[in-house]
Amino acid sequence: MSAVLTALGTMGAVVALGWVLGRWRVLGERAAPVLARVVFAVAAPALLLSTVAHADLHLLVSRTALVTWVSTALVAVLAVVVLRFAWRRPAADVTVGTLVSSYVNAGNVGLPLAVYLLDDPVAVVPTLLFQLLVLAPIAFTVLDAHATPTDRTTTHRSTPVAGTPVPVGVEGGGERDAGHRPDGGSGSRVPVGLRVGAVVRRTLSNPIIVATLTGLVLAALPWSLPEVVYEPFALVGAAAAPLALITFGMSLAVPRTPGGAAPRRDLALAVGLRSVVHPVLTWGVGTALGLPAPALLAVVAMAALPTAQNVLVYAMQYRHGEALARDTGLATTILCVPVLLVVAATLG
Repeated sequence: MSAVLTALGTMGAVVALGWVLGRWRVLGERAAPVLARVVFAVAAPALLLSTVAHADLHLLVSRTALVTWVSTALVAVLAVVVLRFAWRRPAADVTVGTLVSSYVNAGNVGLPLAVYLLDDPVAVVPTLLFQLLVLAPIAFTVLDAHATPTDRTTTHRSTPVAGTPVPVGVEGGGERDAGHRPDGGSGSRVPVGLRVGAVVRRTLSNPIIVATLTGLVLAALPWSLPEVVYEPFALVGAAAAPLALITFGMSLAVPRTPGGAAPRRDLALAVGLRSVVHPVLTWGVGTALGLPAPALLAVVAMAALPTAQNVLVYAMQYRHGEALARDTGLATTILCVPVLLVVAATLG
């Protein structure tokens, strides 16, 4: 338990440093977006490439990955059932509500947690892949299908890469023309095939996905590259965790986005699913599948992460569920530390 407290204390100290830097603007007005972009486009991909390339490929077909994917999918389904079928929310609001309930901050919090607490950056890979390759593309497809002509034009100009955070997140960024509207802004509905194609392009242009897939290819080779090839990636990747924590702390110093309060029922559902149901469900699935203690701690800790900040960006760009995304992100971030302490005390 002392090792867990040391790891969380270290992370908290670095986050606090980021908050101080952001609160007093020590690094300037644009420091948070710049640092976030460095982590997203350079440091995190370098870390994932160098670690995944040396990883055991059984990770992606292991019980650990299965537990992560099954538990996350179940949480998403629960959110859809309640929001759509019980409370009759519109499809776009259901999509945002599902994202805030199941899409975790695997970049700013998950990656440092995997490094400092679990001593294994690869532990975050199953979560990242499921979010980037499954949750985000499905969400973009639904949101695009239900966007108004004005929303669609705005969104396709500026939507970040699927699964990536934004100015203040480590998972952010995006290509400007990935979803450029093929109808020239006339207001007609974009064909399904073109919408899906745009989502695929956005997803496959994500540096974290590219780095992870490259690492998987290198790990699958029947021969190994010389270690000198990986050293630059390892050196740059070592900056990913501390920079992500500093960026996260700086984001907490930014004033909250203005807007109305989220519906209380929706907020309670999202926070409950994110901070309580998901970790408990992951523990149950992991226990049922017989995960060993270290692996069980890893998957439950990943499930206890707060809602990713980029969900707020998606909500703002599609003009659905902004208040819910904002308030859920804040509430789950505050709850993250006590939840992780309970997880570590129970499973560590």
